[in-house]
Amino acid sequence: MEKLLTISQVSKLLKIINIKTKKPSNHILRYWEKEFKQIKPVIIRNRRYYSEKQINIIKLIKFLLKDKGMTINGVKNVLKSKINTLDVDNSFSLKADYHKKVIKQKSKIILEKIKKLKNGKKNTY
Repeated sequence: MEKLLTISQVSKLLKIINIKTKKPSNHILRYWEKEFKQIKPVIIRNRRYYSEKQINIIKLIKFLLKDKGMTINGVKNVLKSKINTLDVDNSFSLKADYHKKVIKQKSKIILEKIKKLKNGKKNTY
């Protein structure tokens, strides 16, 4: 069975957090739900749960809005036009930019872990 995340877990995962209170800004995801028909959480006992596919759509929306500075209507047009599937081979595409960002984030995490390992162990040679 696929793991589902709550709205707060998704907010934390995507770093959609109120700077002052350090609490998840769930209202942003609820707003995006109203604006983008592609976001369809499973609702169980009045709680929202998001699948991995839904989280990936939200990540793309956040990337286009926050990192690329697009408007909500611009993002809607991108999602409607299926640009995600059309520009796979174009290295200057929105999808390529998105994947570059994801790879940079993962690389940074790996480098931090390597540094911790190096600093934690004494030289034995």
